[in-house]
Amino acid sequence: MRVVLAMSGGVDSSAAAYLLQQQGHDVIGLFMRSGAVEETACATDLAGSLPIVDARPHKQGCCSSADAADARRVADALDIPFHALNFHEAFGRIKDYFVDEYLAGRTPNPCVVCNNWLKFGKLWEFAQQVGADQIATGHYAQLVRQNAAKQPKLVRGRDHSKDQSYVLFGIAPQLLDKILFPVGSTTKAEIRELARQAGIRVADKPDSQEICFIPDNDYAAFVERYSDMPETSGEMVDTSGRVVGTHAGYEHFTIGQRKGLGIAFGSPRYVVAIDAAEKKVVIGEKADLARTVLTADDLNWLVQIVSRSFRCQAKIRYRHEPADAEVDLLDDDTLRVKFTEPQFGVAPGQAVVLYDNDQVLGGGWIRSAH
Repeated sequence: MRVVLAMSGGVDSSAAAYLLQQQGHDVIGLFMRSGAVEETACATDLAGSLPIVDARPHKQGCCSSADAADARRVADALDIPFHALNFHEAFGRIKDYFVDEYLAGRTPNPCVVCNNWLKFGKLWEFAQQVGADQIATGHYAQLVRQNAAKQPKLVRGRDHSKDQSYVLFGIAPQLLDKILFPVGSTTKAEIRELARQAGIRVADKPDSQEICFIPDNDYAAFVERYSDMPETSGEMVDTSGRVVGTHAGYEHFTIGQRKGLGIAFGSPRYVVAIDAAEKKVVIGEKADLARTVLTADDLNWLVQIVSRSFRCQAKIRYRHEPADAEVDLLDDDTLRVKFTEPQFGVAPGQAVVLYDNDQVLGGGWIRSAH
């Protein structure tokens, strides 16, 4: 088949290109530029002609010019066609969302939104333009195809420590049978070794840890630079409402944050709530973070839901282990999750993703946690 692969310049998508080629597919690489101008430290190879990414242990994200150069070199080495397209307008929409969520006192998840709005939609649009049958990415997730008559099941990647099914819950269900995840049945260690054996020069490139449009990882500074900021400074209060200090802006805080509170306490304290309307940051002990109920909306289902109440496992953030829960559908686009055991750090603005063991059922966006 002809397959369009999203290539980020990292080891996972590079190994995916190699695997797809080994399987006999006609692979076309596509790099998605954010349109922003990023600076990345570079050097030159011994021939003095090709720039190479600085090997120091840092990463600029997944959309920088250095990443584009890495992706192109991998495509050239594998002798596959390569395209780099500028999605400045689409990335601008993601940045707007990111800022709006912070200013609303919520914790955004731009990687999930990027997958929903940009990566898979634009990837499939491009695939149709070049006559491709499938699209592929380097995500650690799996699609189980039972037979041609049934929609594939999205399940967790074999390497649960790298599983990325959480960030894929929002894929349009009609796209599932158009997608391939070549690395999902492998471990990260196996992928790096495969890349080394295949001579892929990014085999030991560090994983991306930052949001691609915030390479310095300073979220609050980005929000302040990107928007016409309202006044966001205010009071820090405890769970009883007693004022314990002040803050320079609630965009500097997220639910569950312990470090950087700016106030010394006799024992650990955490951000347990953010009240954007009152410009208050609520501080409490770890026990104050515990939640047994949340509500979510803007739902996306990857399976047909036949009951308005069911038991499953729910994941409240990327690094969270799915926890036993009961789900009640309140209406067609809202649900309530009741956990069997209290969960810590439930943050409005994050996604809650529902699982039946390893299979992703669907999910939505957390709106309240009480």
